[in-house]
Amino acid sequence: MNSGKSKISVVIIAFNEEANLGECLESVKWAEEIIVVDSFSYDKTIEVAKQFTDKVFQKKWEGFARQRKFSLETASNEWVLSLDADERVTPELKNSILKVIEKDSQTNGYKAARRNYFLGKWITGAHWYPDYQLRFFKKDKARIEEVLVHEGFEVEGKTEIIAGDIIHFSYRSLDDAYRKINHYSSLAAQQKADKKVNAADIILHPIAAFLTDYFSRKAYKDGLHGLLVAIMHAMTNLMTYTKIWELQNINKKLEK
Repeated sequence: MNSGKSKISVVIIAFNEEANLGECLESVKWAEEIIVVDSFSYDKTIEVAKQFTDKVFQKKWEGFARQRKFSLETASNEWVLSLDADERVTPELKNSILKVIEKDSQTNGYKAARRNYFLGKWITGAHWYPDYQLRFFKKDKARIEEVLVHEGFEVEGKTEIIAGDIIHFSYRSLDDAYRKINHYSSLAAQQKADKKVNAADIILHPIAAFLTDYFSRKAYKDGLHGLLVAIMHAMTNLMTYTKIWELQNINKKLEK
């Protein structure tokens, strides 16, 4: 626990995160309040969460943005640290956070670098690092951007970069990667459903995504892992634009 004037609430949304949640919670057990919002997991997520906090809530899944909004509303302290279950706070970031709350900060939000891992390797290319994330902020200055994908918190007023990283184990296996590509491409397609898509889009967007990641953003420096990251990005684009086309064709058939 910290002895500063202000206190911290850590908020985490989770679904079937038994394998990840324990290490996440272990990295933030120094906070005064930990809140876990679970979407009715059918593994042992709840049991793991209750080992660290009694503030475990179950809420029907209504999308990332609404789950995060609920977690923010549930927090009772001035400062909030938002994490995903597959993330960890480094000791350096912890110390930086504790220093912030010991002073009367005029800054309302802080961005931390996120260290993304792919199949066990820290990826530095393809814009995967430093990948700054706005995750630590004053509760009364924050709001959630309600979109299907790439949702995040926005903060009114001044923001700064804080020292220390968030560790993110984004893809632990290829099966995990394929599952996430399928899921996020479906959400992205729904979000862009009004966008007109033709054959050129389906062909060129994946190619452009691969070339940009692999060469311009230097994914090649991460070896085979970097190559796979660039391929995954291309696959996500391919699936997204194909699904947009599919949605539009289904709608056309329904209108007839």
